[in-house]
Amino acid sequence: MSIAAPPPLPGAALVLGIETSCDETAAAVVAGDRRILSNVVLSQDEAHRPYGGVVPEIAARAHVEVLDRLIAQALAEAGVGFGDLGAVAATAGPGLVGGVMVGLMTGKAIAAARHLPFIGVNHLEGHALTARLTDGIPFPYLLLLVSGGHCQLLVVEGVGRFRRLGTTIDDAVGEAFDKTAKLLDLGFPGGPAVERAALAGNPKRFDLPRPMLGRPGSDFSFSGLKTAVRQVVGGLGWPLAAQDAADVAASFQAAVADVLADRAGRALKEAARLLAPMPLVVAGGVAANRTLRARLEEVAARHGVAFLAPPLKLCTDNAAMIAWAGCEHLALGHTDPLDLGPRARWPLDPTARAGAKA
Repeated sequence: MSIAAPPPLPGAALVLGIETSCDETAAAVVAGDRRILSNVVLSQDEAHRPYGGVVPEIAARAHVEVLDRLIAQALAEAGVGFGDLGAVAATAGPGLVGGVMVGLMTGKAIAAARHLPFIGVNHLEGHALTARLTDGIPFPYLLLLVSGGHCQLLVVEGVGRFRRLGTTIDDAVGEAFDKTAKLLDLGFPGGPAVERAALAGNPKRFDLPRPMLGRPGSDFSFSGLKTAVRQVVGGLGWPLAAQDAADVAASFQAAVADVLADRAGRALKEAARLLAPMPLVVAGGVAANRTLRARLEEVAARHGVAFLAPPLKLCTDNAAMIAWAGCEHLALGHTDPLDLGPRARWPLDPTARAGAKA
């Protein structure tokens, strides 16, 4: 099902975007007419691999060491200088506060020195608006936001306007992928490692649970699935045979796909009841998983709505999405003061019920 793209945003101001919320250091230049002029991302995977996960102190130091160089590279690749920019946007949260502070302070310093408007971007909104950058999708649409720290279903009604329909009551799906990869000794980062291993596996060998499947609402739960994987691995003996690891990975991935499909289907029905039938968009690092994308595309087709997923390179953390969110806010006249502080937590829908992870 095709989607008619709205016209470009008013003006075509160039926005420098800076992203340092976790373990990718990134800088990009994006225009208000949806052109990505540059998008530079430096991964810290090698620095964190010995620890099997992201170490906040290491991440923050790495951002400090390379951010200035990446900004210079992004400007050079875009063929522009600071004088050509219309604004600066930087992630202000949520994320690891040490890392967020590095990018936020750098962005504010550039804005102050060059007398440019500054926009502090919610990292999650960057993911949420990526489909508008890549496909020009109009509001509203249903967003499945899936990453290492977040798992939510939201109706995206406009810039800064979100209505959360469901969230995880315990762990995020990306966290479950990382834990499974660690149990199977597949390496870091976990999501791509599990997906690669699953290609050679039998997804029906292990009957893993599908938490929340069929229940009312659109909430998620993944802690029970993680526990089940640990029990299966413990019963197989160590070291695991390669085929055993592949079969566990495939069975885990199939369970996650069933849960996401079920929850997204229920959210599509709820969104249609609240407003109207709307496209399904998936975003966040876990959205790079091709098996999950294929299942979600099937769900959208069954409901007669379009399905959109950003290109793989724009699913994981990047600065183009931050720059684009800055373009969206700038077009509406939204800017932030230079005393804006970092935020470890920053829910997209602050009115959503408490008690579940945002």
